[in-house]
Amino acid sequence: MQRKLSLKNKIFYGIGDLGNSLTTASIQFFLLFYYTDIALIDPAVAGTALLVGKLTWDAINDPLFGYWSDRTKSRFGRRRIYLLLGAVPFGISFWLMYSLPTGLKGIAAFMMVLGSFLLFDTFATLVGTPYNALSAELTYDYKERTSLIAVREIFTVVGYILGAAVTTVVAGIFINNLGWSERAGYSGMGAVFGMIAALTILMTAFGIKDKTHREAKPSTLPPVKAILSSFKNKPFVKLLIISTIISISFTLLTSLLPYFLTYQLDMADQIPLVMLTMLGAIAIFLLPWKAVADKINKGPAYALGLFIASLAVTATFFFPYGPTPLIYVVAFVAGLGFSAQYVFPWSMIPDVVEYDQLVTGERREGIYYGIWAFMGKLTGALGIAAAGWALDLFGYIPNIVQTEQARLGIRLFFGPVSVVMFLMAIPFLIWYPITRKSHAAVVAQIPGGGGAELEESEANVNPE
Repeated sequence: MQRKLSLKNKIFYGIGDLGNSLTTASIQFFLLFYYTDIALIDPAVAGTALLVGKLTWDAINDPLFGYWSDRTKSRFGRRRIYLLLGAVPFGISFWLMYSLPTGLKGIAAFMMVLGSFLLFDTFATLVGTPYNALSAELTYDYKERTSLIAVREIFTVVGYILGAAVTTVVAGIFINNLGWSERAGYSGMGAVFGMIAALTILMTAFGIKDKTHREAKPSTLPPVKAILSSFKNKPFVKLLIISTIISISFTLLTSLLPYFLTYQLDMADQIPLVMLTMLGAIAIFLLPWKAVADKINKGPAYALGLFIASLAVTATFFFPYGPTPLIYVVAFVAGLGFSAQYVFPWSMIPDVVEYDQLVTGERREGIYYGIWAFMGKLTGALGIAAAGWALDLFGYIPNIVQTEQARLGIRLFFGPVSVVMFLMAIPFLIWYPITRKSHAAVVAQIPGGGGAELEESEANVNPE
């Protein structure tokens, strides 16, 4: 019988994700907008530079850092040492990413975007992969892990709300109240957010009591072989396919939201309020979605959330040019559905880690969270790149009244294109192989997993 994690331990673990999600939301919603409308970089150049970064260095660093953290030995444990070393550089690199010179063109713009993003991404990986792996390592108990993730998600959503809703507000304080230029205002915002991120990560590193499970041995395979062997885990591969489709679509939607509100609805001054409405709904429905999953399993519950969000996003394609209060209704309903996006992926990953442990006898959280992080960032970059390509294709020019063709491109990729991809993922989720019953069978058979005796029909459940 495992000891329960204290509430203090759960809070100190969760608070680190406030900084992570703060920066993530700012990047998802505003980085492309910053490149095009503040730094005045061609959208196709910016999007392509981000994608190149994901296809090169990011393809290596996420799983590699995860592998290293699996095998690390230090007085601070396998994971916390990386939070201690990476927190401050992570914050500084975020600030630098929002501090580019304006008016760069061609190869100079490409290299500046690529270089600053790679610097940030390196430290984000150094911190993020061990942090995520720690959630599966702190406890093997299914209920305690669910509780740990629930507390973490509170901080995640708060950070995400802040990153999405107040990025422009903080930049505006520097611009409007202190008389800074737009470029300096966004740089100031980057410094503030970077400082918050560094402090919250350090609070986790110093505050959490890392009591890892010594009976679980890490991978003894060489790095490449350890990474490739993870793709033999069929439930994990299916989850990656689902996540890839959803992440590209979600990032495409979030990247184009500022453009949709600014140029289609002429509501640029209400961007923070619209985002706050959507993210507030996400926060409100976190616990209700957990209750739904208790009734119908995680996969089908996730599918239901995406379907609700898709209905709301579809409606935006039919909005005429000009302001409308209906956007707040759409934002709330979309937030209701997208709340599932915050509940289920992070609670599904530990399930596949434990299935792997049952098959291999090794505990490899770092490898799995490293691959998961890489795919998340790759698909996120694909979503941003697709948004940039779409803007360029339809003739978008920053900081002017857009042509009807440019507005059509924004509406089309913000609405129907994103929705079609969400709908593609729904069947995979409905028939996702790991259920409550199959997971209980797996956990009962691994060392430290509880060891509860099951009926033969349950013990033979194979989540493939």
